[in-house]
Parts: sequence; C-alpha cells; structure tokens
Amino acid sequence: MRTSKRATRTPAALMAAVCLSASGLLSASGLAASDQPTSSGFDCQQLAQRGAPESPIGWLERSLWASRCYVFQARAVRISGDGVRTLALSHEIRDGVERELVSYLDGPAVVSERRGRIARNSLLGASVNASAQDGLAAIEDYYRVSLGGESRVAGRQSIRLDIEPLDSLRYGHRIWLDRSTGLPLKQVLIDVDGQIIETFQMTELSDPTLYSGSVQFNSPAPAPPQPWQPGWLPAGYRELNLPPVSSIGSLPLGHRLYSDGLSNFSVFIEPLQSRKRALMPGVHQIDVSRAAVRHLRVAEQIY
Repeated sequence: MRTSKRATRTPAALMAAVCLSASGLLSASGLAASDQPTSSGFDCQQLAQRGAPESPIGWLERSLWASRCYVFQARAVRISGDGVRTLALSHEIRDGVERELVSYLDGPAVVSERRGRIARNSLLGASVNASAQDGLAAIEDYYRVSLGGESRVAGRQSIRLDIEPLDSLRYGHRIWLDRSTGLPLKQVLIDVDGQIIETFQMTELSDPTLYSGSVQFNSPAPAPPQPWQPGWLPAGYRELNLPPVSSIGSLPLGHRLYSDGLSNFSVFIEPLQSRKRALMPGVHQIDVSRAAVRHLRVAEQIY
C-alpha cells in the first residue's frame, strides 16, 4: 500500500492504520568527510563554504541539509486528485531547534506544525556515526538518482533531480532545486505507471537566510517493547525510534515508524472503543493524509 500524502495525527478511533509519506525527503546523508556533523549538531554555515555539487547525490544531500538550515517563508500550491490548494509555509530555527508551519489557505482549514531537533536515528543524524557512503548506499540500493535539465521555478533558477525507484513498491520523484540554496522549489510524485499523481510547487520564496548556528540532533530513547510487529515490510525500510507511546486504560496505543531514507510510513494500533467513532476498513482521506484501516480481533478485543 502506498500513498502520496504526508502523515498527520490520526483520530483516536483509528484502529489499524498505515499512513505512508512520500514526502519524507528529510533523512539522508552524503557529506564530505570534512563536513561531517558533530555529535551535537550540524553547523549550517558549512553550506556557505561549499561549492555547487557535481553529482546527483551531492545535490540530494545539499537539498536535505538546506531544508533544515535555511530560514524562509513561502507560498505554494499543491495539485492532486482532490484538487488544487494553496499553502503558506514558514521555517524558523531558534537555538538550533527547528519550527516548520504549513497552513492551507483555501478549503478545509488545516495547519500542520513540526517542531524539534533532527532525529539521530534518521539518516541525517546517522551520519554522525556512519560514513557518508554507508548512508547513501541505503538510498541507491532502491532508487536511481540522476540530474535533469534546468528551468525557472518561483522566479529562481533551478536544477532538476530525478529519483526513480528500482522496484514497484515506491513512488518516483522529480525535484527542482534552487541553484543558489539547494532548497526544493517543486516536487512531482510519479506512480509505477509513470503518471503524475501529485505536484507541490512554491510560487513565491522570500529571501532565504542561512542560519548562523548549528541545527541540533536529538537522541530519543528507544520505545518500550510492544506486543505486536508487522508481518511484512517492504525491502529497505527500517524502524525509527519514537517517544514512548500512551495507552487507553490497560490497552496499549501502538505506533511504529519506518523509513527507507526517502519515504516513510507509520503503523498505528489501538483498541476499538466505539464502532460509531471508528473508521471502517478501507482507505480513507484524513486532511492531507491517507490511512489504510483494518479491524483485527485479538482474544475478546477488536483493534
């Protein structure tokens, strides 16, 4: 199961949901040895000292760090099967901690906020303890990354990055990167038949400013063991640590997060408290996410 939507918090009644993110381009490494992060964070000023990348992987790496290191505001459009929507974006950094805010300006009022440090068990954070080659090998095992042509997007000169999956379990991407900063200006999501299923494009980008300090890493403690695990995972996906989960009474509320470096998906398990509030089995649209739901009976409890 795959989807083109970004994962968000699910309703309490969602029993067995799989929310897959094809916009998980925030978790790869590829720094030169001299540019490796420290144990506590990454000095964003290193980006100003480096020349333009010479390889597709170099552009991918620069884009990922630029997305974490630049402070900016933007306007964008998202085009998908459910229509065209406009968004306001902002990315701030205070004391090394990021805050990203996405607000939909038309249609249902949806505001999404991401705040925190870079997870050390993401591929960005893993580059503290692993070589750049090891981090990128995980991506190149499942995707072919190449450079396309150049064009103007949001009034800025851009270079196109083509990311083609090597199997039928992943989506393809075309990403237009700002030549000056490496920030992604446009992203197109492509299905296994080569059809465009979603386009995200900035229409206006205010002057982005490189943060003068370091973006910080966080080391979440491993979550306590849970009494369940998926029976199957797509090749190349690994589990990422999450904060400890909550519970409903004596029954656990479970959440596991998986990533292959470019896309993520979550699995949520929680007890069914009321059929009136529960989503029925099938695929559902929830704000900007899609969730695939199953109801499973374990002993006398339905999850």
